[in-house]
Amino acid sequence: MASRVEFDRQLKMNAAAQRHTGLILPEITADRRKKRSTLHRFRNSLKQNICVEMLQGGFHRSFSELFFLLNSDQDRRAAAEPGSGVRLQTPLDEQRDKLETMRLHLSRAEQAERTGSWSVVCEQRLILGQYFSAPEDLWLSLHFYHSCADRERGGRSRPATEARACLAELYLQQGELERASQQAELCLKRAEDDGWLDSAGRPLRLRARRALWRIYSRLAEAPLDTADYNEALTLLHKGYSMAAESEDQQIEAEASYRLGLTYQSAGEHDTAKQFFDTCTQIYGTLQDADGLVKTYKAMAKSIESEGNIHETIQCLETLADISRSNGLQHHLADAYLRLGNIYYTRSQCKRACEFFLQGYEVASNLEDLTLLHKAQVLVARARAHSLIRKYGADVESATPSALRRLLAWKETRGRQDLSTDSTDNTNTAWY
Repeated sequence: MASRVEFDRQLKMNAAAQRHTGLILPEITADRRKKRSTLHRFRNSLKQNICVEMLQGGFHRSFSELFFLLNSDQDRRAAAEPGSGVRLQTPLDEQRDKLETMRLHLSRAEQAERTGSWSVVCEQRLILGQYFSAPEDLWLSLHFYHSCADRERGGRSRPATEARACLAELYLQQGELERASQQAELCLKRAEDDGWLDSAGRPLRLRARRALWRIYSRLAEAPLDTADYNEALTLLHKGYSMAAESEDQQIEAEASYRLGLTYQSAGEHDTAKQFFDTCTQIYGTLQDADGLVKTYKAMAKSIESEGNIHETIQCLETLADISRSNGLQHHLADAYLRLGNIYYTRSQCKRACEFFLQGYEVASNLEDLTLLHKAQVLVARARAHSLIRKYGADVESATPSALRRLLAWKETRGRQDLSTDSTDNTNTAWY
């Protein structure tokens, strides 16, 4: 009985103590819990904290996707070997900005998915694809662009169509031309139907056409290497069609130039000249001196192949004028040397020497030793050829005046400057 009374008394004392400390204990307990939570967060890794936030917010799909990407990064790093070409950086789970960015936009995408806002879902994934623009993040960029473009719901939206344009450009950079072509063609089809603009306000249909022009140009390189001009021309014409409709005169001129070169290689010089004419018109409008110079060089080659020397000379003189006016000294020297060669092949050595000497002077100013040596050889050859022709003519004629010139030449060994052209009368003094 006594023990029962004592037990009841102890219970009353405990209850009184709890009532007495009731105002203080809850505050102490809450404070301890807060400290314990802060300490727990501090001890967790960055990866754990991000994942916990996503789970606490109810974004379980986003958590699963982020966790998958983090594991993929670990697998890529583990599989990478020295010299494998895989760019390694700081582990993804240690990069706060990237983890926070993925958490934010994946959570927004999942929230939009719950409400059926499929365009918003794609927009958030497009943002992530654009965010991971560094070369070492290519795999992440491709993941988010595909997760945007390949969605069953929202896959035909404006953001998804822009993602296809981005995929086409990325695959083109990687040399995966078939994949690039597939993505660009899908982008063009959808953008044509709806007239969408990309994030920078540019028409997506034009962006897709520019990508397709580059893709077809790259695809044409393989048949060109094997001299399969029919296949190359088919691809280049497709590219030219895209370029002409791209509203970008620069790439239209470049596409025309590529076609001209290919027709030239195939021996179809008339057709080549038609495309070169288009180039000169466009480059002239754009005031693109470099474009004009390379086009006139190519055009001169086609004209010369047809045996039209007079027109070739006119073309090269135009090339020299453009080069001189725009300070393109290397091209100017090349034009002079090519003009000299034309006159040399026509046995007009004096005229050839004039152009060779001009090319030599330009090369000297440029301090280009390779070009300078080339010009020196051409000048020497032209002069020697002229002297030999005149010497031979005097030997054959054996007239008193010819013999006097030969004796004079023997004494001076031809140290005088070349003063006449080979087309001059051989009886004229040449020493």
